[in-house]
Amino acid sequence: MNREELNEELKTNADNAPKPMKPLRKLKRIDNSHRPAEPEYHGLHEAPQIDIAIEGEERPQESAPRQVYHGAHEKGRREDFIESADYEDYEDEEKPKGKKKKSKKDALIKLAAILVSIVSIITLFLNMPILWYKKAGQPDERVSIINYFKRWQPTVDLEGELAKPQIDLSVDTDIVNDDFTDGLDLPQLIEGQYTVLFLGFDEDQELTDVIWICQFDIAAAKLHILQIPRDSAVPNYTSNPTTKINSVYYYAWDQDSSKIQRVVNCVQENFGIPIDAYITTTCFDIVDIVDLVGGIPMNIDNEIVYEADKIIPAGENVILTGEQAEWFVRFRHDWLQGDIGRVQNQRRFMAAAMQKILSIVKDEGRLKLYSYLNTIYKKKWIATNMSVDDLSKLADFGSTLTMENVSVNMVPGEDAAYIGSDGVQYSIYSIHKRATVDMLNEYFRPYQRPMLLSESNIMEFVSEYEYQYELYDDTGITFKELEKATEPPRASDYN
Repeated sequence: MNREELNEELKTNADNAPKPMKPLRKLKRIDNSHRPAEPEYHGLHEAPQIDIAIEGEERPQESAPRQVYHGAHEKGRREDFIESADYEDYEDEEKPKGKKKKSKKDALIKLAAILVSIVSIITLFLNMPILWYKKAGQPDERVSIINYFKRWQPTVDLEGELAKPQIDLSVDTDIVNDDFTDGLDLPQLIEGQYTVLFLGFDEDQELTDVIWICQFDIAAAKLHILQIPRDSAVPNYTSNPTTKINSVYYYAWDQDSSKIQRVVNCVQENFGIPIDAYITTTCFDIVDIVDLVGGIPMNIDNEIVYEADKIIPAGENVILTGEQAEWFVRFRHDWLQGDIGRVQNQRRFMAAAMQKILSIVKDEGRLKLYSYLNTIYKKKWIATNMSVDDLSKLADFGSTLTMENVSVNMVPGEDAAYIGSDGVQYSIYSIHKRATVDMLNEYFRPYQRPMLLSESNIMEFVSEYEYQYELYDDTGITFKELEKATEPPRASDYN
C-alpha cells in the first residue's frame, strides 16, 4: 500500500468513529444507616475470623464480654472454652453435648462412690490374712482380722481349753455320712449336734450346785436339757467323802487335769454325751445377768422365804430381780424332796428365762440380744471356751426355737443314805443306771449308736431289784408344759 492509499483509509476510519458520550451526572449518596446490616460473607473455604487477644494490649470498652478462642486442637483448652460458655442466652438452641452443669445429685453420686471405695478397701484389709492365730493342740495359721476376732475367746483363760474326749463317740454312720451336714459351722465333735455343759457355782466357787447338759440338736431344730442332781453319787471321780458330783470340780481324784476338764470327763464317761463346750457362772453373776436383761417374769404360787430378810412375794407375772432370781434357783429347804425339789423349780426358771430371750428377739431384735451377750462377755460374768462367733451362732439358733421344741429331763434315781470314808452318813442321790441309759438313748444320742450298760461308769448304791420307788425315772417335760407347772410339793403340806 502506497502513502496515498494509507491516508485515505485513515480518513475513512475517522469519519466512521462513534461520537463522544456526554459526561455522567453526579450521583447522590444514599443514606443506608436505616437498612439492616447484612451478614458478612466469607467464602466456603474461608477460615473463621479469629479475634486474637494479645496479652498486655488494652482493648476498647465493649458492651458484652467476648470469648477468647484458643484453637480447636490446643491441648487441654477446648474443654475450658466449652465449659465457660454461657448457654443462658441460647435457650432456644440445643446445647452442645459435653460436660453438664454440676448438681447436688452429681455430688451425692461422687460421694457415694468414694464411700463405697473406702468401705471396699477396709473390707479387703480386714479380710487379709495378716495375723497369726495360735491355739493349744492346733497348728499356727495366718488369719484375717475379722477371722481372728470371730475366733477370739476372751474368757477361756478363766477355765482353759478342753481336751478331746477319751470315750468312743460311737457315731452312727448310717445318719452321719459324708454328705450329712446340719448347716451350722461350729467346732463339733459330732455333726448335727452341739453340746454345752453348764455349771453354776456356790459362793466359794468350789461346788457346782447347778449341773446342766444342754444339747442343741441342730439338724432337728431342738434343744434337750439334762439336769444332773448335785447329790448324784460318783465315788470314782471325787475324793470328797460325800461322793457327790458337785465336788468333782474341786476334789477330783484326777489332779493332773484342769478343774473344768475333771467335770467334763466325769459327765462323758458316766452319761456317754460328748461335750463340745462349757459355760460356768457363779450365783452372784446370775444377779448381774438377770438385772441386765430387765428381770425374769414368773408366776410365784406361794411366798418364798429364802432367809428372814430375803423374801419373794407370791403373784402372777412377778418380775424377778437379779437377787430374787438367785434366791429362787437356790431355794431348797421347804421342798418335800429337798434338792430334787430345787431341781424341779430350776427347770421352771429355765423355761421363764427362755421365754424372756424369745421376747427380747421379738420385741427388740436379735441385735439387742447380741449386745447383752457382748456385755456379759466383756464383764466376764461367764467363763467359756466358746469363741465370739460360736456364742453368736448358738444364740441365733436358740432364738429360733419354739417352747415345744425344748425339753428337759432329770437323771433318774432315788434318795439313799451313804456312809462316807470319814464315818459320817450322807444323803446322796443313787442313779438308776438302766433307766438313765434308756433316757440317754432316747433323747441325747440322736447321731450315735445306742449306748450299752457296760459303756457307762454309773455306780448304783441301790440295785434295781431293791428300788424303793421309781418316781424320777420319767421326768421328761417340754418348756411349753412348764409354763403352767406349779411349784414342787412342800414339806409343810404333808405335816
